[in-house]
Amino acid sequence: MRLERLLVWGGILFVIAGLMLFATALPAYAQDDSPEAVGVGEPPTFLQDIYDAWVGSAHADVMAEAFVHWDAEGEVPTSCARCHSTTGYRDFLGVDGSDYGSVDAAAPLGSVVNCDACHNAVASHLTSVTFPSGAEVTNLDASTRCMVCHQGRASSVSVYAAIEEAGLGDDVNAISADLSFINIHYYAAAASLFGSEVHGGYEFEGQNYQMRFEHVEGIETCADCHNPHTLEVQVETCSTCHEDVSDAGDLRDIRMAGSMIDYDGDGNVREGIAEEIETLQEILYERIQTYASEVVGTSIVYDEHSYPYLFIDTNENGEADEDEVNRDNAYASFTPLLLKATYNYQVSLKDPGNFAHNAKYHIELLYDSISFLSQEIGEDEADVVMQLRRDDAGHFDSTAEAFRHWDVDGEVSATCTKCHTAEGLPFFLEHDTLIAREPSDSLNCATCHEGVQTGEFLVRELNEVTFPSGAVISFDEGAPSNLCLNCHQGRESTVSVNAAIERAAVGPDEVSEALNFRNPHYFAAGATLFGTEAMGAYEFADREYSGQNEHVRRFDECNDCHQEHTLEIRFEDCADCHENVDIESAADVHLIRADEDLLDDDPVDYDGDGDVEEPIAAEIEALHTDLLATIQSYAANTIGTPIIYAPASYPYWFVDGNGNGEVDEGEVSGDTRYAEWTPNLLRAAYNYQYVAKDPGAFAHNPRYIIQVLYDSLESMGGEEAVANYARAEILD
Repeated sequence: MRLERLLVWGGILFVIAGLMLFATALPAYAQDDSPEAVGVGEPPTFLQDIYDAWVGSAHADVMAEAFVHWDAEGEVPTSCARCHSTTGYRDFLGVDGSDYGSVDAAAPLGSVVNCDACHNAVASHLTSVTFPSGAEVTNLDASTRCMVCHQGRASSVSVYAAIEEAGLGDDVNAISADLSFINIHYYAAAASLFGSEVHGGYEFEGQNYQMRFEHVEGIETCADCHNPHTLEVQVETCSTCHEDVSDAGDLRDIRMAGSMIDYDGDGNVREGIAEEIETLQEILYERIQTYASEVVGTSIVYDEHSYPYLFIDTNENGEADEDEVNRDNAYASFTPLLLKATYNYQVSLKDPGNFAHNAKYHIELLYDSISFLSQEIGEDEADVVMQLRRDDAGHFDSTAEAFRHWDVDGEVSATCTKCHTAEGLPFFLEHDTLIAREPSDSLNCATCHEGVQTGEFLVRELNEVTFPSGAVISFDEGAPSNLCLNCHQGRESTVSVNAAIERAAVGPDEVSEALNFRNPHYFAAGATLFGTEAMGAYEFADREYSGQNEHVRRFDECNDCHQEHTLEIRFEDCADCHENVDIESAADVHLIRADEDLLDDDPVDYDGDGDVEEPIAAEIEALHTDLLATIQSYAANTIGTPIIYAPASYPYWFVDGNGNGEVDEGEVSGDTRYAEWTPNLLRAAYNYQYVAKDPGAFAHNPRYIIQVLYDSLESMGGEEAVANYARAEILD
C-alpha cells in the first residue's frame, strides 16, 4: 500500500503542483495578453524551484504517519482532516462552498498538504485565527495559514473544563476515573508564539505568563523564520544577530542578553536557552513520577511515541518498558494536579522549537508545574524549587506588574509608556513626546539599542536628561548610563510637593482637602544618586543636602555597579575595596559600612544605638522605621485620624480603623485611603515612600538619604524626635 502510494504520488504530484503553481502565478505576471507577458510555451523558471523545495518537506511526505495514520479506516475523519489533508483544509476554509470554520465531510486518503491548501482565494486573505481556547488573534499576515493547524488541539480551557466536569472542586489530589490525559497535539508552534494570549499551556491560577514573543522588527511571523515551502529555518537570517549560528543545530545554543538567569539551577547561564528548558523538562518528569508514586500511589512512565503517552509503571523501575507501553496499561489515576502537570510536560515536548518560539512561556509553565507538584510531595522536594528561577530581571520580566498593570484596559497611558513599554523610550527620545500604546511584554533589545535588525546593537546616545524637578542632569556626554536616568528618576520631586502645598495654602499642621499623597514612584535610583542636584526626595527649606554621590573612579555610573541586562549587582567588584566585609553574594553588599566615618577618630552613630560599625544600611533602616512610627503618632495625636502604610497597595496610606498600628483585613481599599493630609504629614510620608521604593538607597547616596530622613523626623516630632540621632554632614 505505501509503496504504491509513493510511486503514484511521485509522478502525479509533480504534474499537479506545476500546473497549480503556474496557474496561481499567472495573475502576477499577466498585465497584458502578449506572449511575452504570460510566458506561453515557457513557464516561469521559479516554479520548478518552489516544487523542489516543497516536495522534500514534511508537508509533502506521503509516507509520513501524519498522512497514513487512517489507512486502515479508509478515510480521514472530520476531526483530523483539517490539518492532515488538503481536502479537509479547504473544507475548513469553505473553499469548497461549505461554511467557514468547520470540516463537514471526512477526507479521502492519499492527500498531503499541497499547493492548493495554502494558495487559494480564501487562504490568501486570512488575517485572523481562533485557537482551541477560543481566543482569536487578528491583524495577522500570510502566516495565518500556518496557524490554522499549528495551534494544537487543547488549552488551559480544556484542562479547566475536564476538572470542572469531574466535579473535583479544590481538591488537587483527588483521584478521579473521569479524568484522562489531555494531549495538546503536535507542533503547536503558534500556541507557543502567542503564549498567554491564547493559553495553549495550562496556566495556573494566580500566575502571570509571557504573552506573544516579540522577536525583533521584521522577524515576527512563521514565514519570517521558516521557508514556507521547505519549512526549514532560514538560518542565514538568524546569523545576522546571532553571530555564532552557521547551521540549524547552532540555534539551540542561542542565549539572549535578556535571559541571563539560571532557570534550571545548574549554575550555567551561558548554555543555550534550549538546554535550560530541557533540564526543566527532566526535573518536571522526575516530579511527576515522584508525585504519582508517593501522593497518588500508582507509579507512572511516559513514552513519547506511544499514545496515550502515559502508562502505569508496573515494575516501578521508572522506565517505560516494552510490555508497559500499550493502551490496556494506560495511566488512569489522574488527579487535577497530575493532569495539569502532565499536560504542560507534553505541551513543552511537542513543540521542539519551543526555545525559539517562546522560551519564557515554556519556562514558566514548567516551573509552575514543578513548584505545585513539589508543594504536594513535601518540604524536601519544595527545597529544590528554591534553586530554580521562573522570571527574568525586571526589565525583561513579562509577568511583572510593571508591564501587566494595563492588560485589562488594553492600553498604557501616555504618561507611563516611556518606562513601561518597549517602544516608549525610543519614541520619546526621537519625538520628545509620548503617546498611549498597547501593553508590552517587557522591554526589549531595541528599547536601548539601535541597529538591532542589522546586528549592531549600538547603545542609544543621550547627552542629558531632564528630571521631574526640572533639573537637567548627565553622567557625561553620550554616557550609556544616561539612558537609565530616563526612567530611574521618579515622577515627583521637592518642586511638585511644594507646588501642591502652595496650592492648598494652609499651615504646616492644618488638614486640607486640596492635599493628597504624592507618590515618588519606584526605583528612583538616579534621583538618589544625584541627591540635591535632582531633588528627588523632599528637601526642607533652609537645609543643605548632599549632591551626587561620587563613589570611586570606575564606580560612578549605573552600569559600573549593575550588570546591564540582569540588573544584578557586580558584588565581586565591591570586595576589592571593602576587605573588612566578607562579600560572597549581592546580599552581602548590605553589610558594607563604606563611609569616611570609619576613617575618622570619632565615627558617627547616625541612629543613636551606640553601634558605629554596623552597616550603613542598618543605620538608614533604623531611621526609616522610626519615621513610620513618628508619622503614625503624628496622625493619631495631631490630626486625630490614625494612619497605616501598605507598601504593595496604591495609594499606600490608609486609615487605621482600629488604631492598632497594623495593616488588618478590610483596612486597605479605595474607601479607606487616607485623606487627612497636612503639609507636614505629606512631606514626611513622601520621604518615607521615597526611601522605601529605592531599596538600594544605602548604596546610591547614603548621606543624602540620612539627611532627608533626619529632617522628616524633626519636622514631625521636633528636636526631641532627633535628640539621639545625627544628621550626615555634607562632604567637600
